[in-house]
Amino acid sequence: MTTQPKENYVHEFFRIFFANRQLVKRVFLIFAVIALILPLVLKQSFDITAEVIVQSKKLSQSDTSSSLAQQADQFIPPSLADMETESNILRSPTLIRQTIGQLRQEGQYPVEPGLLRRTLIDPLRHAVIEPLQRALGKNVADERDTQLDDLTDQAVKDLKVETLPGSNVISITYSADDAHVGTLFVARLLDNFLKNRQDLQSNELPETFYEQKKLHYQARLDDLEGQRLGLLTAVASSDPKEEITFRLNAINTEEQALNLQRDRQLENQQWLDYLQTALASASKAKMADYAFPYTFTTTVDNIAFEDREIKQLGEQLTTQLARYNGDATVFQPGAEQMVIARQQIAQLRAQFLKIVENRIRERQQDLAVTQQVIDQKTQRIADYKQRITELRETQSKTRQLDTEIDALHKAFSTYAQRYEESRGQGLLDGSQSNARILSAPYEPANASFPKPGLIIPFGLVTGLLLAIALVYVKEFFDHRFKHPAQIGQALNLPVLLVINDQNPAQPNPHKGWSLPRLLHWVRH
Repeated sequence: MTTQPKENYVHEFFRIFFANRQLVKRVFLIFAVIALILPLVLKQSFDITAEVIVQSKKLSQSDTSSSLAQQADQFIPPSLADMETESNILRSPTLIRQTIGQLRQEGQYPVEPGLLRRTLIDPLRHAVIEPLQRALGKNVADERDTQLDDLTDQAVKDLKVETLPGSNVISITYSADDAHVGTLFVARLLDNFLKNRQDLQSNELPETFYEQKKLHYQARLDDLEGQRLGLLTAVASSDPKEEITFRLNAINTEEQALNLQRDRQLENQQWLDYLQTALASASKAKMADYAFPYTFTTTVDNIAFEDREIKQLGEQLTTQLARYNGDATVFQPGAEQMVIARQQIAQLRAQFLKIVENRIRERQQDLAVTQQVIDQKTQRIADYKQRITELRETQSKTRQLDTEIDALHKAFSTYAQRYEESRGQGLLDGSQSNARILSAPYEPANASFPKPGLIIPFGLVTGLLLAIALVYVKEFFDHRFKHPAQIGQALNLPVLLVINDQNPAQPNPHKGWSLPRLLHWVRH
Protein backbone atom coordinates (compact mmCIF):
# COMPACT_ATOMS: atom_id res chain seq x y z
CA MET A 1 0.00 0.00 0.00
CA THR A 2 1.51 3.28 -1.14
CA THR A 3 1.12 6.47 0.86
CA GLN A 4 0.34 9.75 -0.82
CA PRO A 5 3.09 12.28 -0.35
CA LYS A 6 2.10 15.26 1.83
CA GLU A 7 1.37 18.32 -0.27
CA ASN A 8 3.44 21.45 0.47
CA TYR A 9 1.03 24.39 0.11
CA VAL A 10 3.70 27.02 0.63
CA HIS A 11 5.83 25.53 -2.11
CA GLU A 12 2.82 25.32 -4.39
CA PHE A 13 1.95 28.99 -3.67
CA PHE A 14 5.42 30.25 -4.49
CA ARG A 15 5.61 28.02 -7.55
CA ILE A 16 2.42 29.47 -8.95
CA PHE A 17 3.44 33.00 -7.93
CA PHE A 18 6.86 32.88 -9.58
CA ALA A 19 5.61 30.97 -12.59
CA ASN A 20 3.22 33.84 -13.30
CA ARG A 21 5.33 36.68 -11.98
CA GLN A 22 5.02 38.59 -15.22
CA LEU A 23 1.20 38.75 -14.87
CA VAL A 24 1.52 39.65 -11.20
CA LYS A 25 3.89 42.49 -12.01
CA ARG A 26 1.71 43.90 -14.74
CA VAL A 27 -1.55 43.81 -12.70
CA PHE A 28 0.23 45.26 -9.67
CA LEU A 29 1.76 48.07 -11.74
CA ILE A 30 -1.63 48.90 -13.29
CA PHE A 31 -3.22 49.26 -9.86
CA ALA A 32 -0.20 51.17 -8.56
CA VAL A 33 -0.54 53.69 -11.40
CA ILE A 34 -4.31 53.94 -10.75
CA ALA A 35 -3.68 54.50 -7.01
CA LEU A 36 -1.19 57.26 -7.81
CA ILE A 37 -3.48 58.95 -10.33
CA LEU A 38 -6.71 58.74 -8.30
CA PRO A 39 -5.76 61.46 -5.73
CA LEU A 40 -5.02 63.76 -8.64
CA VAL A 41 -8.16 62.92 -10.62
CA LEU A 42 -10.81 62.67 -7.90
CA LYS A 43 -12.62 65.85 -6.95
CA GLN A 44 -11.60 67.23 -3.58
CA SER A 45 -14.13 67.56 -0.78
CA PHE A 46 -13.78 69.51 2.48
CA ASP A 47 -15.66 68.72 5.70
CA ILE A 48 -16.75 71.79 7.67
CA THR A 49 -17.93 70.99 11.21
CA ALA A 50 -19.71 72.99 13.88
CA GLU A 51 -21.62 72.32 17.09
CA VAL A 52 -24.67 73.96 18.66
CA ILE A 53 -25.71 73.52 22.31
CA VAL A 54 -29.37 73.90 23.28
CA GLN A 55 -29.32 74.95 26.93
CA SER A 56 -33.03 74.98 27.67
CA LYS A 57 -36.54 75.17 26.28
CA LYS A 58 -38.46 78.41 26.75
CA LEU A 59 -42.00 78.42 28.14
CA SER A 60 -43.74 81.80 28.11
CA GLN A 61 -45.72 82.25 31.33
CA SER A 62 -46.64 85.93 31.39
CA ASP A 63 -49.52 87.67 29.71
CA THR A 64 -48.27 90.35 27.36
CA SER A 65 -51.58 92.26 27.51
CA SER A 66 -51.36 92.75 31.27
CA SER A 67 -49.64 95.83 32.66
CA LEU A 68 -48.78 94.20 35.97
CA ALA A 69 -47.57 90.76 34.90
CA GLN A 70 -45.30 89.27 37.55
CA GLN A 71 -44.48 85.82 36.16
CA ALA A 72 -41.44 85.73 33.90
CA ASP A 73 -40.67 83.19 31.23
CA GLN A 74 -39.48 79.79 32.43
CA PHE A 75 -36.72 77.66 30.96
CA ILE A 76 -36.63 73.87 31.33
CA PRO A 77 -34.06 71.31 30.12
CA PRO A 78 -34.70 70.10 26.55
CA SER A 79 -35.93 66.55 25.98
CA LEU A 80 -34.96 64.13 23.20
CA ALA A 81 -37.98 65.25 21.19
CA ASP A 82 -36.91 68.87 21.58
CA MET A 83 -33.39 68.04 20.38
CA GLU A 84 -34.82 66.24 17.35
CA THR A 85 -36.98 69.28 16.60
CA GLU A 86 -33.93 71.54 16.76
CA SER A 87 -32.08 69.19 14.39
CA ASN A 88 -35.02 69.23 11.96
CA ILE A 89 -34.97 73.03 11.99
CA LEU A 90 -31.26 73.00 11.15
CA ARG A 91 -31.63 70.56 8.25
CA SER A 92 -34.87 72.05 6.88
CA PRO A 93 -34.70 72.79 3.12
CA THR A 94 -36.36 76.18 3.67
CA LEU A 95 -33.56 77.32 5.98
CA ILE A 96 -30.91 75.92 3.63
CA ARG A 97 -32.54 77.59 0.62
CA GLN A 98 -32.70 80.90 2.48
CA THR A 99 -29.02 80.64 3.41
CA ILE A 100 -27.88 79.79 -0.13
CA GLY A 101 -30.05 82.60 -1.53
CA GLN A 102 -28.36 85.12 0.77
CA LEU A 103 -24.90 83.91 -0.19
CA ARG A 104 -25.79 84.04 -3.88
CA GLN A 105 -26.90 87.64 -3.51
CA GLU A 106 -23.53 88.37 -1.93
CA GLY A 107 -21.78 86.79 -4.92
CA GLN A 108 -20.52 83.66 -3.17
CA TYR A 109 -22.21 81.17 -5.57
CA PRO A 110 -21.97 81.25 -9.40
CA VAL A 111 -25.19 82.35 -11.10
CA GLU A 112 -24.25 81.68 -14.71
CA PRO A 113 -26.63 79.19 -16.41
CA GLY A 114 -25.27 76.07 -18.05
CA LEU A 115 -24.45 75.68 -21.74
CA LEU A 116 -27.54 73.57 -22.48
CA ARG A 117 -29.80 76.11 -20.88
CA ARG A 118 -28.23 79.05 -22.66
CA THR A 119 -28.29 77.45 -26.10
CA LEU A 120 -31.52 75.43 -26.11
CA ILE A 121 -33.85 75.70 -23.13
CA ASP A 122 -34.03 79.47 -22.69
CA PRO A 123 -34.45 80.31 -26.41
CA LEU A 124 -37.11 77.58 -26.79
CA ARG A 125 -39.06 78.90 -23.82
CA HIS A 126 -38.96 82.53 -24.95
CA ALA A 127 -39.72 81.73 -28.60
CA VAL A 128 -42.40 79.03 -28.25
CA ILE A 129 -43.68 78.32 -24.77
CA GLU A 130 -44.34 81.83 -23.48
CA PRO A 131 -46.17 83.05 -26.64
CA LEU A 132 -48.28 79.92 -26.60
CA GLN A 133 -49.24 80.53 -22.97
CA ARG A 134 -50.18 84.12 -23.71
CA ALA A 135 -52.30 83.00 -26.67
CA LEU A 136 -54.19 80.60 -24.45
CA GLY A 137 -54.85 83.36 -21.91
CA LYS A 138 -52.64 81.99 -19.22
CA ASN A 139 -50.42 84.11 -17.06
CA VAL A 140 -46.78 83.54 -17.68
CA ALA A 141 -45.38 82.48 -14.35
CA ASP A 142 -42.17 83.92 -13.11
CA GLU A 143 -39.11 81.96 -13.93
CA ARG A 144 -38.25 79.54 -11.21
CA ASP A 145 -34.67 79.57 -10.06
CA THR A 146 -33.75 76.00 -10.91
CA GLN A 147 -30.11 76.58 -10.06
CA LEU A 148 -31.08 77.54 -6.52
CA ASP A 149 -33.19 74.38 -6.34
CA ASP A 150 -30.23 72.28 -7.47
CA LEU A 151 -27.90 73.94 -4.98
CA THR A 152 -30.47 73.41 -2.22
CA ASP A 153 -30.93 69.73 -3.05
CA GLN A 154 -27.19 69.20 -3.15
CA ALA A 155 -26.70 71.02 0.16
CA VAL A 156 -29.42 68.89 1.79
CA LYS A 157 -27.52 65.77 0.69
CA ASP A 158 -24.13 67.10 1.79
CA LEU A 159 -25.35 68.41 5.16
CA LYS A 160 -25.31 66.00 8.08
CA VAL A 161 -27.06 67.09 11.29
CA GLU A 162 -27.27 64.77 14.29
CA THR A 163 -27.60 65.00 18.05
CA LEU A 164 -24.68 63.67 20.03
CA PRO A 165 -25.89 60.70 22.11
CA GLY A 166 -26.76 61.52 25.71
CA SER A 167 -26.21 65.28 25.35
CA ASN A 168 -27.92 68.50 24.29
CA VAL A 169 -25.31 69.20 21.61
CA ILE A 170 -26.12 69.14 17.88
CA SER A 171 -23.26 68.29 15.51
CA ILE A 172 -23.24 69.79 11.98
CA THR A 173 -21.00 68.38 9.23
CA TYR A 174 -21.08 69.82 5.70
CA SER A 175 -19.13 68.41 2.73
CA ALA A 176 -18.25 71.14 0.25
CA ASP A 177 -16.10 71.37 -2.87
CA ASP A 178 -14.97 74.88 -1.91
CA ALA A 179 -13.74 75.17 1.68
CA HIS A 180 -14.29 78.94 1.85
CA VAL A 181 -17.83 78.85 0.48
CA GLY A 182 -18.68 75.84 2.66
CA THR A 183 -17.46 77.64 5.79
CA LEU A 184 -19.52 80.71 4.90
CA PHE A 185 -22.55 78.49 4.31
CA VAL A 186 -22.33 76.76 7.70
CA ALA A 187 -21.73 80.05 9.55
CA ARG A 188 -24.67 81.73 7.83
CA LEU A 189 -26.84 78.65 8.40
CA LEU A 190 -26.18 78.84 12.15
CA ASP A 191 -26.94 82.57 12.19
CA ASN A 192 -30.25 82.03 10.38
CA PHE A 193 -31.05 79.13 12.71
CA LEU A 194 -30.60 81.30 15.81
CA LYS A 195 -32.57 84.13 14.25
CA ASN A 196 -35.48 81.86 13.29
CA ARG A 197 -35.55 80.35 16.78
CA GLN A 198 -35.58 83.85 18.26
CA ASP A 199 -38.46 84.87 15.99
CA LEU A 200 -40.39 81.75 17.01
CA GLN A 201 -39.87 82.26 20.73
CA SER A 202 -40.33 86.03 20.95
CA ASN A 203 -43.79 87.58 21.11
CA GLU A 204 -45.08 89.10 17.89
CA LEU A 205 -45.75 92.55 19.28
CA PRO A 206 -44.71 95.95 17.90
CA GLU A 207 -41.69 97.62 19.37
CA THR A 208 -43.74 100.71 20.33
CA PHE A 209 -45.84 98.49 22.62
CA TYR A 210 -42.76 97.60 24.67
CA GLU A 211 -41.66 101.23 24.70
CA GLN A 212 -45.02 102.32 26.11
CA LYS A 213 -44.99 99.57 28.73
CA LYS A 214 -41.45 100.45 29.68
CA LEU A 215 -42.33 104.14 30.16
CA HIS A 216 -45.48 103.16 32.10
CA TYR A 217 -43.48 101.04 34.53
CA GLN A 218 -40.84 103.71 34.96
CA ALA A 219 -43.46 106.36 35.81
CA ARG A 220 -45.23 104.01 38.22
CA LEU A 221 -41.98 103.07 39.94
CA ASP A 222 -41.00 106.72 40.32
CA ASP A 223 -44.39 107.48 41.90
CA LEU A 224 -44.16 104.59 44.37
CA GLU A 225 -40.60 105.41 45.30
CA GLY A 226 -41.65 109.03 45.89
CA GLN A 227 -44.49 107.92 48.18
CA ARG A 228 -42.15 105.69 50.12
CA LEU A 229 -39.60 108.47 50.53
CA GLY A 230 -42.35 110.87 51.66
CA LEU A 231 -43.53 108.46 54.36
CA LEU A 232 -40.01 107.98 55.70
CA THR A 233 -39.35 111.72 55.62
CA ALA A 234 -42.59 112.44 57.53
CA VAL A 235 -41.53 110.26 60.46
CA ALA A 236 -37.84 111.29 60.17
CA SER A 237 -36.64 107.72 59.87
CA SER A 238 -34.59 105.89 57.29
CA ASP A 239 -35.33 102.40 58.59
CA PRO A 240 -38.51 102.04 60.70
CA LYS A 241 -37.84 98.40 61.52
CA GLU A 242 -34.43 99.13 62.99
CA GLU A 243 -35.70 102.13 64.94
CA ILE A 244 -38.64 100.10 66.32
CA THR A 245 -36.17 97.54 67.62
CA PHE A 246 -34.13 100.31 69.24
CA ARG A 247 -37.23 101.86 70.82
CA LEU A 248 -38.42 98.53 72.19
CA ASN A 249 -35.04 97.98 73.82
CA ALA A 250 -35.23 101.49 75.31
CA ILE A 251 -38.75 100.81 76.65
CA ASN A 252 -37.51 97.61 78.27
CA THR A 253 -34.65 99.48 79.94
CA GLU A 254 -36.93 102.30 81.12
CA GLU A 255 -39.54 99.89 82.47
CA GLN A 256 -36.89 98.08 84.50
CA ALA A 257 -35.68 101.39 85.96
CA LEU A 258 -39.30 102.48 86.55
CA ASN A 259 -40.04 99.31 88.49
CA LEU A 260 -36.98 99.94 90.67
CA GLN A 261 -38.13 103.52 91.33
CA ARG A 262 -41.64 102.32 92.21
CA ASP A 263 -40.24 99.72 94.61
CA ARG A 264 -38.07 102.41 96.16
CA GLN A 265 -41.04 104.77 96.39
CA LEU A 266 -43.16 102.13 98.12
CA GLU A 267 -40.36 101.32 100.55
CA ASN A 268 -39.68 105.00 101.34
CA GLN A 269 -43.39 105.72 101.76
CA GLN A 270 -43.76 102.91 104.28
CA TRP A 271 -40.72 104.04 106.24
CA LEU A 272 -41.94 107.66 106.12
CA ASP A 273 -45.33 106.69 107.51
CA TYR A 274 -43.60 104.69 110.22
CA LEU A 275 -41.29 107.62 111.13
CA GLN A 276 -44.15 110.06 111.26
CA THR A 277 -46.10 107.73 113.55
CA ALA A 278 -43.01 107.13 115.72
CA LEU A 279 -42.32 110.91 115.90
CA ALA A 280 -45.86 111.61 117.02
CA SER A 281 -45.58 108.92 119.69
CA ALA A 282 -42.18 110.20 120.79
CA SER A 283 -43.51 113.76 121.12
CA LYS A 284 -46.18 112.50 123.49
CA ALA A 285 -43.95 110.03 125.32
CA LYS A 286 -42.87 110.47 128.93
CA MET A 287 -39.47 111.70 129.84
CA ALA A 288 -38.58 108.28 131.19
CA ASP A 289 -38.79 106.60 127.76
CA TYR A 290 -35.29 105.69 126.76
CA ALA A 291 -34.84 105.92 122.89
CA PHE A 292 -36.46 106.58 119.53
CA PRO A 293 -37.70 103.30 117.94
CA TYR A 294 -35.63 103.73 114.71
CA THR A 295 -31.90 103.65 114.15
CA PHE A 296 -31.81 105.62 110.83
CA THR A 297 -29.53 103.01 109.31
CA THR A 298 -29.47 102.86 105.47
CA THR A 299 -28.37 99.67 103.66
CA VAL A 300 -26.83 100.08 100.20
CA ASP A 301 -25.45 96.98 98.36
CA ASN A 302 -25.58 94.99 101.61
CA ILE A 303 -23.54 97.69 103.39
CA ALA A 304 -25.12 99.47 106.40
CA PHE A 305 -24.61 103.26 106.74
CA GLU A 306 -25.60 104.80 110.12
CA ASP A 307 -26.56 108.42 110.84
CA ARG A 308 -23.82 109.54 113.28
CA GLU A 309 -25.64 112.61 114.50
CA ILE A 310 -28.77 110.67 115.37
CA LYS A 311 -26.67 107.93 116.89
CA GLN A 312 -24.67 110.32 119.11
CA LEU A 313 -27.76 112.21 120.28
CA GLY A 314 -29.60 108.95 120.94
CA GLU A 315 -26.67 107.61 122.97
CA GLN A 316 -26.43 110.86 124.99
CA LEU A 317 -30.18 110.87 125.62
CA THR A 318 -30.08 107.24 126.67
CA THR A 319 -27.13 107.93 129.00
CA GLN A 320 -28.82 110.94 130.64
CA LEU A 321 -32.09 109.05 131.05
CA ALA A 322 -30.24 106.19 132.68
CA ARG A 323 -28.41 108.60 134.99
CA TYR A 324 -31.68 110.43 135.76
CA ASN A 325 -33.50 107.24 136.60
CA GLY A 326 -30.62 106.21 138.84
CA ASP A 327 -30.59 109.58 140.61
CA ALA A 328 -34.36 109.49 141.05
CA THR A 329 -33.97 106.62 143.50
CA VAL A 330 -31.60 108.76 145.63
CA PHE A 331 -32.73 112.40 145.32
CA GLN A 332 -36.08 114.00 145.76
CA PRO A 333 -37.86 115.12 142.58
CA GLY A 334 -37.62 118.74 143.67
CA ALA A 335 -33.91 118.59 144.29
CA GLU A 336 -31.76 121.01 142.31
CA GLN A 337 -29.78 118.21 140.73
CA MET A 338 -32.94 116.49 139.50
CA VAL A 339 -34.35 119.75 138.12
CA ILE A 340 -31.11 120.40 136.19
CA ALA A 341 -31.14 116.78 134.87
CA ARG A 342 -34.71 117.18 133.70
CA GLN A 343 -33.88 120.42 131.91
CA GLN A 344 -30.91 118.82 130.16
CA ILE A 345 -32.99 115.80 129.16
CA ALA A 346 -35.77 118.05 127.82
CA GLN A 347 -33.29 120.12 125.77
CA LEU A 348 -31.54 117.04 124.42
CA ARG A 349 -34.89 115.38 123.69
CA ALA A 350 -36.14 118.45 121.82
CA GLN A 351 -32.91 118.58 119.85
CA PHE A 352 -33.22 114.88 119.00
CA LEU A 353 -36.86 115.23 117.87
CA LYS A 354 -35.90 118.26 115.77
CA ILE A 355 -33.24 116.26 113.97
CA VAL A 356 -35.76 113.42 113.44
CA GLU A 357 -38.16 115.95 111.90
CA ASN A 358 -35.35 117.08 109.58
CA ARG A 359 -34.71 113.49 108.58
CA ILE A 360 -38.42 112.99 107.88
CA ARG A 361 -38.44 116.12 105.69
CA GLU A 362 -35.43 114.72 103.80
CA ARG A 363 -37.29 111.49 103.20
CA GLN A 364 -40.35 113.43 102.06
CA GLN A 365 -38.17 115.38 99.59
CA ASP A 366 -36.54 112.17 98.40
CA LEU A 367 -40.00 110.65 97.96
CA ALA A 368 -41.08 113.68 95.89
CA VAL A 369 -37.94 113.35 93.70
CA THR A 370 -38.69 109.66 93.24
CA GLN A 371 -42.23 110.50 92.18
CA GLN A 372 -40.89 113.00 89.64
CA VAL A 373 -38.51 110.37 88.27
CA ILE A 374 -41.41 107.92 88.03
CA ASP A 375 -43.53 110.47 86.21
CA GLN A 376 -40.65 111.29 83.85
CA LYS A 377 -39.97 107.66 83.00
CA THR A 378 -43.69 106.98 82.59
CA GLN A 379 -43.94 109.87 80.16
CA ARG A 380 -40.80 108.73 78.34
CA ILE A 381 -42.19 105.21 77.96
CA ALA A 382 -45.46 106.68 76.65
CA ASP A 383 -43.49 108.77 74.14
CA TYR A 384 -41.54 105.67 73.04
CA LYS A 385 -44.79 103.75 72.57
CA GLN A 386 -46.31 106.60 70.60
CA ARG A 387 -43.18 106.70 68.39
CA ILE A 388 -43.38 102.95 67.90
CA THR A 389 -47.03 103.27 66.91
CA GLU A 390 -46.12 105.89 64.29
CA LEU A 391 -43.22 103.80 63.02
CA ARG A 392 -45.37 100.69 62.78
CA GLU A 393 -47.99 102.54 60.78
CA THR A 394 -45.25 103.85 58.48
CA GLN A 395 -43.69 100.40 58.27
CA SER A 396 -47.02 98.89 57.29
CA LYS A 397 -47.51 101.46 54.56
CA THR A 398 -43.93 101.12 53.30
CA ARG A 399 -44.29 97.32 53.31
CA GLN A 400 -47.32 97.64 51.05
CA LEU A 401 -45.37 99.98 48.81
CA ASP A 402 -42.39 97.60 48.80
CA THR A 403 -44.64 94.72 47.75
CA GLU A 404 -46.03 96.76 44.88
CA ILE A 405 -42.54 97.97 43.94
CA ASP A 406 -41.23 94.40 43.88
CA ALA A 407 -44.13 93.34 41.70
CA LEU A 408 -43.44 96.22 39.35
CA HIS A 409 -39.74 95.34 39.28
CA LYS A 410 -40.56 91.77 38.23
CA ALA A 411 -43.04 92.89 35.61
CA PHE A 412 -40.67 95.59 34.39
CA SER A 413 -37.87 93.03 34.12
CA THR A 414 -40.12 90.78 32.04
CA TYR A 415 -41.11 93.51 29.65
CA ALA A 416 -37.57 94.86 29.46
CA GLN A 417 -36.36 91.39 28.45
CA ARG A 418 -39.07 91.09 25.82
CA TYR A 419 -38.36 94.58 24.60
CA GLU A 420 -34.73 93.68 24.07
CA GLU A 421 -35.78 90.47 22.32
CA SER A 422 -38.13 92.41 20.06
CA ARG A 423 -35.30 94.71 19.05
CA GLY A 424 -33.41 91.70 17.73
CA GLN A 425 -30.10 92.78 19.19
CA GLY A 426 -27.43 90.16 19.76
CA LEU A 427 -28.89 87.49 17.51
CA LEU A 428 -25.64 86.91 15.66
CA ASP A 429 -23.75 85.92 18.78
CA GLY A 430 -26.78 84.20 20.33
CA SER A 431 -26.58 86.37 23.45
CA GLN A 432 -30.40 86.46 23.87
CA SER A 433 -31.16 82.90 22.92
CA ASN A 434 -31.14 79.76 24.98
CA ALA A 435 -29.15 78.11 22.16
CA ARG A 436 -25.44 78.82 21.72
CA ILE A 437 -22.87 78.06 19.06
CA LEU A 438 -20.58 75.70 20.92
CA SER A 439 -18.05 75.27 18.11
CA ALA A 440 -17.99 77.79 15.27
CA PRO A 441 -17.14 76.55 11.75
CA TYR A 442 -13.63 77.20 10.45
CA GLU A 443 -12.12 76.78 7.02
CA PRO A 444 -10.23 73.45 6.85
CA ALA A 445 -6.67 73.47 5.54
CA ASN A 446 -6.73 69.93 4.11
CA ALA A 447 -9.35 68.14 2.07
CA SER A 448 -11.25 65.33 3.72
CA PHE A 449 -11.44 63.45 0.39
CA PRO A 450 -9.43 62.12 -1.40
CA LYS A 451 -6.70 61.20 1.09
CA PRO A 452 -3.52 60.04 -0.71
CA GLY A 453 -2.15 58.61 2.51
CA LEU A 454 -4.98 56.05 2.49
CA ILE A 455 -5.71 55.60 -1.22
CA ILE A 456 -2.12 54.78 -2.33
CA PRO A 457 -1.34 52.12 0.33
CA PHE A 458 -4.77 50.50 -0.03
CA GLY A 459 -4.45 50.64 -3.85
CA LEU A 460 -1.09 48.92 -3.78
CA VAL A 461 -2.30 46.22 -1.38
CA THR A 462 -5.47 45.76 -3.45
CA GLY A 463 -3.44 45.48 -6.68
CA LEU A 464 -1.18 42.84 -5.17
CA LEU A 465 -4.07 40.78 -3.81
CA LEU A 466 -6.00 41.04 -7.09
CA ALA A 467 -2.91 40.00 -9.07
CA ILE A 468 -2.50 36.93 -6.87
CA ALA A 469 -6.20 36.14 -7.25
CA LEU A 470 -5.98 36.41 -11.05
CA VAL A 471 -2.95 34.11 -11.06
CA TYR A 472 -4.86 31.49 -9.09
CA VAL A 473 -7.88 31.81 -11.37
CA LYS A 474 -5.64 31.37 -14.39
CA GLU A 475 -3.94 28.40 -12.76
CA PHE A 476 -7.33 26.85 -11.96
CA PHE A 477 -8.41 26.88 -15.62
CA ASP A 478 -4.96 25.90 -17.00
CA HIS A 479 -4.84 22.06 -17.18
CA ARG A 480 -1.34 21.73 -18.64
CA PHE A 481 1.40 19.91 -16.75
CA LYS A 482 3.52 22.31 -14.73
CA HIS A 483 5.88 19.89 -12.95
CA PRO A 484 6.86 16.18 -13.19
CA ALA A 485 4.74 15.08 -10.22
CA GLN A 486 1.55 15.98 -12.11
CA ILE A 487 2.44 13.39 -14.85
CA GLY A 488 2.70 10.55 -12.41
CA GLN A 489 -0.51 11.56 -10.63
CA ALA A 490 -2.54 12.05 -13.84
CA LEU A 491 -1.23 9.17 -16.02
CA ASN A 492 -0.10 6.78 -13.29
CA LEU A 493 3.24 6.38 -15.13
CA PRO A 494 6.71 6.84 -13.79
CA VAL A 495 8.76 9.84 -14.91
CA LEU A 496 12.08 8.63 -16.37
CA LEU A 497 13.75 11.88 -17.36
CA VAL A 498 13.30 15.61 -16.78
CA ILE A 499 15.12 18.06 -19.06
CA ASN A 500 15.40 21.58 -17.67
CA ASP A 501 15.28 24.71 -19.82
CA GLN A 502 18.78 25.41 -21.12
CA ASN A 503 18.06 29.12 -21.68
CA PRO A 504 18.61 30.78 -18.30
CA ALA A 505 16.98 34.18 -17.57
CA GLN A 506 19.04 37.09 -18.78
CA PRO A 507 19.98 39.70 -16.21
CA ASN A 508 18.66 43.24 -16.60
CA PRO A 509 21.17 44.98 -18.87
CA HIS A 510 20.14 48.46 -17.71
CA LYS A 511 21.84 49.92 -14.68
CA GLY A 512 20.41 52.21 -12.01
CA TRP A 513 16.81 53.41 -11.53
CA SER A 514 15.67 54.23 -15.06
CA LEU A 515 12.63 53.78 -17.29
CA PRO A 516 14.34 51.17 -19.60
CA ARG A 517 15.24 49.10 -16.57
CA LEU A 518 11.60 49.28 -15.31
CA LEU A 519 10.24 48.29 -18.77
CA HIS A 520 12.68 45.34 -18.99
CA TRP A 521 11.57 44.24 -15.49
CA VAL A 522 7.93 44.38 -16.53
CA ARG A 523 8.41 42.41 -19.77
CA HIS A 524 10.55 39.72 -18.19
